[in-house]
Amino acid sequence: MSQPIQLPRWIDIGLLPLWNLAVALAVAGLVVMVIGHSPWQALTVLLNGALGSARGLGYSLYYATTFIFTGLAVAVAIHAGLFNIGGEGQATLGGVGVALVALWLGASLPAVVMLPLLVLAAALFGMLWAAVPAYLQAWRGSHVVITTIMFNFLAAGLNGYLLVNWLRPAGSMAVESAEFAEAARMPGLHQIAAAFGVEMPSSPLNLSLVIALLACVAVGWFLWRSAAGYAVRAVGSAPRAAHYAGIAPRAQVMLAMAISGALAGMVGVNEISGVQGKLTLDFVAGAGFTGIAVSLMGRNHPVGIVLASLLFGVLYQGGVEVSFELQGFSREMVVTAQGLIVLFSGAMATVSAPLFARVYVAVKGGR
Repeated sequence: MSQPIQLPRWIDIGLLPLWNLAVALAVAGLVVMVIGHSPWQALTVLLNGALGSARGLGYSLYYATTFIFTGLAVAVAIHAGLFNIGGEGQATLGGVGVALVALWLGASLPAVVMLPLLVLAAALFGMLWAAVPAYLQAWRGSHVVITTIMFNFLAAGLNGYLLVNWLRPAGSMAVESAEFAEAARMPGLHQIAAAFGVEMPSSPLNLSLVIALLACVAVGWFLWRSAAGYAVRAVGSAPRAAHYAGIAPRAQVMLAMAISGALAGMVGVNEISGVQGKLTLDFVAGAGFTGIAVSLMGRNHPVGIVLASLLFGVLYQGGVEVSFELQGFSREMVVTAQGLIVLFSGAMATVSAPLFARVYVAVKGGR
């Protein structure tokens, strides 16, 4: 049996994702044309809505921040040989942790103390929620895909129970918690800019973007510069060989899933502390599943995840503008176009690899 061709990194992580994106946009353009709209007009409105103004860019970066967290969460687990699709539940519990700490201590602590506590609470709650499926995988043989799916539903149920029975203000009909104190609100970047005399239009973009970028640096260092990260990748690549080399696979499963859950839990900082200012029912809104496509398209590398998150942030914000600006272009059509891009750029990211391998061998042999 012939061995698969190892593509150069500039093709694997550069040219191939761009090709997949081009194919996805072409197919989405055909769908737009079939429903009676101009693909070029739709693309123009999408890009202008997402990148054509400071406010639109702020919204795009706000979405991208959430996708960076969930994409990193998926990537860390994949490097350990695990497929964590429980980002929805872990992000939900991260938001619950943020809300509990904010409602308990927000009125009595200054922001300089409160905000780090919220970050730690989000990471800790997400970590603990991921630790149970990790334990079941490592010590009981329960497949992590099945358990994390189940825990997504459990997290949604627990969030609803807490909101209805414990956190909802007395007399309120809305299923949401009380408003957080100002000290528990992650400052928006337009507020930070105003403090330095720079005027920026308001948007949901907040300091969580900086935390997300720092998380990218930390994940990159952990996976490729630390002994613990090497052990995680060794178990993900060859668990039996890692075991004979003295690396405990069970411990690495627990470690990888704990870090993965903590990263997913950080969505609660961006959404709950940075934007909502209160705990709501469905604040994650599918970001955990989008993180799977982000990680796959970004080749499970922090740099690629940042770029893929920016793409999906543009799609989310620009898609809203398209549904507003183009008459008869419903939100469902926008979701369909986004789904095609997810399909080709994420789930089918390696379909074109054999074609690129043949072309690469032909060109290399011709030289």
